Amino acid sequence: MKLQHGIHLGYCTNIHRGETWEETFRGLRDYTLRVRERVAAGRPYGIGLRLSEVAARELSAPQSMSQFKRWLDANDCYVFTINAFPYGAFHGQRVKENVFRPDWSRPERLEYTNLVFDVLGELLPPGLSGSVSSLPGSHKTFNIGGGELEAIFSNLKACREHIERVAERTGHDLHLGLEPEPLGLFETSGEALKFFGLYFDRHPRDRDFLKFIGLNYDTCHLAIEFEDAQTALDRITGAGIRLSKLHFSSALKLKPTPANLARLRGFDEPVYFHQVIIKEGADMPLRRFKDLPDALDFAAGNPGEVGDEWRVHFHVPIHAAPSGDFETTQDHLLGTMDWLAANPTKCRHIEMETYTWEVLPGDLRTGDVVDQLAKEYEWCLGGMAVRSLA
Repeated sequence: MKLQHGIHLGYCTNIHRGETWEETFRGLRDYTLRVRERVAAGRPYGIGLRLSEVAARELSAPQSMSQFKRWLDANDCYVFTINAFPYGAFHGQRVKENVFRPDWSRPERLEYTNLVFDVLGELLPPGLSGSVSSLPGSHKTFNIGGGELEAIFSNLKACREHIERVAERTGHDLHLGLEPEPLGLFETSGEALKFFGLYFDRHPRDRDFLKFIGLNYDTCHLAIEFEDAQTALDRITGAGIRLSKLHFSSALKLKPTPANLARLRGFDEPVYFHQVIIKEGADMPLRRFKDLPDALDFAAGNPGEVGDEWRVHFHVPIHAAPSGDFETTQDHLLGTMDWLAANPTKCRHIEMETYTWEVLPGDLRTGDVVDQLAKEYEWCLGGMAVRSLA
């Protein structure tokens, strides 16, 4: 939906199962329209679409595209952003490190992302900007060397050139947002600036790169890094990097008491990565773990080294207040809203992203998935309204 200052808000449909286009379209019909009736009845409704590689290929077929465009028009809906981070399956089986494959060193990632921009160029209403989000190059555990980094930059340059061609053909402002994530090739605001700097070391004349390639700032991910929202966002935009999209999301945070660590084992599930970052005092480096079981095993074997605070990459509903002594990083999300209120033209795409619905513990669910999404909209729109953003 369109808010103040030309800002568009939606929720990411990666919360629903859907690897083929038929499955993805079914999710839109069965869930997204119900959410729309709860939160934006009678108003144009913006969709944050998730497309796998298979779904993108199938939707790009002329018959499927025509059918979907008619459906959007009939239901007064529009697509303004697409999540192209997960290439393949994203529900019901092990995802974890596979969500980073193929990474940006591989031609398959380039071909998929280019196809998604072709699709988005077809779907966007006239005059509307369009964004696509993607992974931060690769993952730190993939042993990226000089050759792989060169391939990543080469593929991103080729993607930038493709986006520019689609933008010129369609007349749309199109942009890709690389999404920092814990243990991604770049995960902090500082590492993001270094990544872009390394790109320009290799391609110093490609000044249009920053017009088409920017960042998707996920408030869950940067909060896990113990970053301050205003400082991080000022650093990113001050360096001239485009904020392609904001992901509004929250992570778990907790004091590592024996009771809390015991309860945290209930969040260990086999589908998604749940990276953990531990703070051990103001002057100590952060301690990072690839996944929740690694952190819990470390704590069990080193009870005197569990630190002062844990932040866990487990997306929880942005309106949620967990029971017991668990908290969320909602304060970082609110800090991002504050920053946006002071800089309302610096990012016009917002997507709420709580894809973990199927693996959430019961006390964090609100009715069915439509109820949860409606609650997230209510909380988000309320926070934006008091900041004159909605």
